[in-house]
Amino acid sequence: MERNFLYDSSMMGNDFSPYYCRLGDQAPVDGPFVWGRETNLVELPFTWGLDDFPAFEHVWTRNGVNPGLASPSQMYEIWTGDFDYLHDRLGEGVYILTTHPQCIGRGHRLLMLERLVNHIRNRSGVTFKTMSEVALEFKEKNPLAPS
Repeated sequence: MERNFLYDSSMMGNDFSPYYCRLGDQAPVDGPFVWGRETNLVELPFTWGLDDFPAFEHVWTRNGVNPGLASPSQMYEIWTGDFDYLHDRLGEGVYILTTHPQCIGRGHRLLMLERLVNHIRNRSGVTFKTMSEVALEFKEKNPLAPS
């Protein structure tokens, strides 16, 4: 917020619906959760399930191994399943797929991504937008209440 960012995409508080970030949430051990005040920063929800890195990259760490190397067909099933749920059951929202050139940029994975984009593009009412466009539209449709 100090740097006047329009949006964040790291908190995973919802699967497909943008929301305003909050400050001052409280989680007392002996009482109910208390929501903080909304800020001007929009959260565009992200999920590890729609990120190519955990699925495709084999990484050794001190705590173990991320096996990675999933088949593109497995990821196609997961990614289209999430999109179809959003489209068919929720009717509106944002589908944020995170891809990294070093992960998705192999031939067989690019073919899967092309197939996924075509699947999404062929559904009614779908538009592709930048994250900035989505955040600005969210703010326009959901103005913050005066504090």
